[in-house]
Amino acid sequence: MTDEAASRDLDALLDDLFSGQERITQLEIHRRAIAADLPADLLTRITALPEGEYAVDEAAEALGATPS
Repeated sequence: MTDEAASRDLDALLDDLFSGQERITQLEIHRRAIAADLPADLLTRITALPEGEYAVDEAAEALGATPS
């Protein structure tokens, strides 16, 4: 998977996760990433997030995505 494709997948996941939500837990981000069948490298980055709640911009910055 290219970096561009991985970035699109991650951006799409974050858009979906934060639709109508202000903050999401690391556990929920991880659970939804697994359900979305994201590639292993993205799952590894999500697993490495510290526990807690994230706003979309915080999650995007921590995961190296572009917030929408």
